[in-house]
Amino acid sequence: MAVAEITLVEAVNQALAYELEADKDVVVFGEDVGVNGGVFRATEGLQKRFGRQRVMDTPLAEGLIAGMAIGMAAQGMHPVAEIQFMGFIYPTIDQLLNHAARLRNRTRGRLSCPMVLRAPYGGGIRAPEHHSESTEALFAHIPGLRVVIPSSPARAYGLLLAAIRDPDPVVFLEPKRIYRLVRQEVPDDGQALPLDVCYVLRQGSDVTLVSWGAMLHETLQAAGQLADEGISAEVIDVATLKPLDMATIAESVTRTGRCIIVHEAARSGGIGAEIAAYLAEHCLLDLLAPVRRVTGYDTIMPLLRNEQRYLPDVARILASVRRTLEFS
Repeated sequence: MAVAEITLVEAVNQALAYELEADKDVVVFGEDVGVNGGVFRATEGLQKRFGRQRVMDTPLAEGLIAGMAIGMAAQGMHPVAEIQFMGFIYPTIDQLLNHAARLRNRTRGRLSCPMVLRAPYGGGIRAPEHHSESTEALFAHIPGLRVVIPSSPARAYGLLLAAIRDPDPVVFLEPKRIYRLVRQEVPDDGQALPLDVCYVLRQGSDVTLVSWGAMLHETLQAAGQLADEGISAEVIDVATLKPLDMATIAESVTRTGRCIIVHEAARSGGIGAEIAAYLAEHCLLDLLAPVRRVTGYDTIMPLLRNEQRYLPDVARILASVRRTLEFS
């Protein structure tokens, strides 16, 4: 039987539908997720299929949405809450930091918090106002939270299933720039992908390219162009930013001797700096060149036409690789 090719946003919808069908304790809620199916249609058709008790529209109150999710999770449900844009997610930090992330520790294991907080994030769609943030490092800094970012339809389906089934809180950030960029065969078989591991998307021997989310698209393009020049680039999809699977990255860098980290978030305090610090501590004697970062800038994501000047592109990645290869 043929498997349909679907987009990343359709894979999110497919995973939500699978878990709503399989587990009566799963509920989905957020602003406009019910009747309208969400701004990006990630929840389209779910309320009609599963009813208003399972797929609920909420007021425009992000703190309330996060608080509801924590309360439900503490009582054994598996809530999946949506924040409409990452630009609206900051009121949830109080609830996530003070309650969701600490609940297991605070109750000495008596209670857990199996909730998922979903949000579209990142730039590239020319969103109005300031809806293009890539501030995943804020959440990765909070002990007790998982931070997961898919890079493809198959990864979105499998990682979202795993996030919903996880006994602890997960912030699940969906790169909206690639919501509909590519299609991929994704069997609706309920098979989750493992969390807390990196995925090697392309093997290589000359340089390791590390990225996540939408930037994997440009990173893989750069690796393809490098191959045409006879340069073998290994490409790693981080996927789970917290906890970070440094073992996979370090093993690759130990073989290649070089590492380029690509992310669209601002440079200072980003996850790329954390990866670079680990490599300096643990892989220094294996490095043939300094670890380099290709990132966004330490400024607010610009609007409309200037947005593409902010986002890393293939040319910037290639230039960084070539500078790295200048070291003998």
